[in-house]
Amino acid sequence: MKFVLIAGVSLLSLAMAAPALADDDARIEELEARLAQLEATNRQLLEVLAAQGLLPQANAPAAPVMPHHPAPAPADAPMHTASHDHHAQQSAHAARHGDDFHQNLVGVSPEYGYQILDHAEGVNTRALTILSAIENGDLDRRVTLSGNVTALGDYQESNSNTKFGWLMRHPTSANQIGETVSEFIVHSAQLAVTGRMTDNITLYSEMLYDPEQSFGSGTLTDLNRNQIQLRRAFVLFGNLSERPWYAAIGKMDTPFGLNDTVSPFTNSTSWHAFAGLATGGMVGYSNNGLHVRAMAIQGGSQFRAHNAPVEDTNVPSRVNNFAVDVNYTAALSEGRTVMAGASYTEATAYCQAYPVFHFNPCDDSNPGWAVYARADLGRLELLGEYASTTDDWAGTASPVPIYSAFEAVAPNAFTLGGRYWFDLQSSEDFALSFEFSRFVSGDDGAPWEKQDQWVLGGSYFISPSVNLFGELIRTEGWVPLNFLSGGNLPTGESWSESDASTNVLALGVQASF
Repeated sequence: MKFVLIAGVSLLSLAMAAPALADDDARIEELEARLAQLEATNRQLLEVLAAQGLLPQANAPAAPVMPHHPAPAPADAPMHTASHDHHAQQSAHAARHGDDFHQNLVGVSPEYGYQILDHAEGVNTRALTILSAIENGDLDRRVTLSGNVTALGDYQESNSNTKFGWLMRHPTSANQIGETVSEFIVHSAQLAVTGRMTDNITLYSEMLYDPEQSFGSGTLTDLNRNQIQLRRAFVLFGNLSERPWYAAIGKMDTPFGLNDTVSPFTNSTSWHAFAGLATGGMVGYSNNGLHVRAMAIQGGSQFRAHNAPVEDTNVPSRVNNFAVDVNYTAALSEGRTVMAGASYTEATAYCQAYPVFHFNPCDDSNPGWAVYARADLGRLELLGEYASTTDDWAGTASPVPIYSAFEAVAPNAFTLGGRYWFDLQSSEDFALSFEFSRFVSGDDGAPWEKQDQWVLGGSYFISPSVNLFGELIRTEGWVPLNFLSGGNLPTGESWSESDASTNVLALGVQASF
């Protein structure tokens, strides 16, 4: 535009001067001199425009132009220039009006990909993970693709035929025969899309392949267990750079408990018992260490850990459940923090009467509550959690005469763990961890009384998004949720076994982009 304006002014000047000089040789010479001066001026202006990057390449002058280097900013000045401000204005305009955030429409962010798809940590705070990534500049494309594959080799021994208590693989005789099992397998694979529609609206969707923890029937190679599901999908409203409030609607993890683990791979028993996944709407607040969330949850039996009856059925046709979580993180010193929180949900999964079976309808809701804490003490990390229902779970009592002495209980779970980081190739890239967790699901002495889990883990990050891990695991007790107190055997006895134990060696890799 500036070039067109300059050329127009030059031509206008010539047009005004030409009539007065046409018949006079002296004035023609003066005109030629004026033309030469204008050409020199135009050449200088073109050089300036080219140096500023405002001139198309085809119109650049043939003469070499020295590159423009802005003067360095003072040491305490913000690291941006006028061109960066112009670019930021373009990005803001793009976010509001549907253009690209940058020239590249699609990108990847490996560290973000690992965080958002990790099944072990940050398991129910994915909305906050996304908002923090936006604030940190990790999601600087319109679409960010993320992927994760967890490949595993493991060997398991049980002292009871076909009863393996390691819950990273669903305990079922359709897949685990005898007293030893082993495998090399893809435990899970995920593909996620994070799309920034505007500065304040973000969508997230995640596809999951998990044959070892699928509810499909058959063996691990049966097509029913090898389906790909839409594990999570929600629209997120918020921008922490502008306001501390945010909201989300869709299929997401529910805000109940911590449910994290210090182990590199194996989820805690608390996660298996109480971590929720449901459809609903959530609002949150995050500011100065305080994080508050409340979610309205669809009723009926949900995908995980929630079952609020609707007209005495499990049909999710009414929003009649909710969960609330509040936690606060305090800074102890530089790089050291402690966080404590508490949660409540109006309906857990533990409401069925005998015989217990996944997703059966309930007569009444059974609320739950949780308290938890986590400390980051530099290289040392500690966590603890306790969760329980408020009422007894009717299904933990059996009408079979041989079990008449066992009363119904309120199921509960707790986790204690610690992890310490070492330096191998880079700072804090290797960790050793130990964790104990327990799920109590029956009266003292009942075959379905409890299941314990110990995990000793080692974790080596060869890059921020690739983790090589190894674990030694021991479980004591075999208590599958389905028919835990009986109802599926002709004799009426429960197939749960309090004396069953499993020892596991697991080696694997979790890699993300």
